[in-house]
Amino acid sequence: MTGPAPLPPPAAVTLPPSRRGPVPDGDAALRDAARKLETSFLAEMLKSAGLGETRDTFGGGAGEEQFASFLRQAQAEEMAKAGGIGLSEALFHALKERHDG
Repeated sequence: MTGPAPLPPPAAVTLPPSRRGPVPDGDAALRDAARKLETSFLAEMLKSAGLGETRDTFGGGAGEEQFASFLRQAQAEEMAKAGGIGLSEALFHALKERHDG
């Protein structure tokens, strides 16, 4: 018996031409902060969805419970690197406006 089919990767967010192009060095810190915020958000959503919860039967016990947060964090980081849900891009532009304006 096989498990459920893997989920497809998230759709890539396409930005308007005015927002594409090279990122100035000063914006790298803002972009990094936005990605970290999206990663934290995704990790919390994965936790709410029950990822890493111990199963009643054949569970990993206390060790599984202790390391489940690392699994969620790693998966959230990979999701954000792959484009995430577009939250980091929205956060970046909001932070940039606040920083510049």
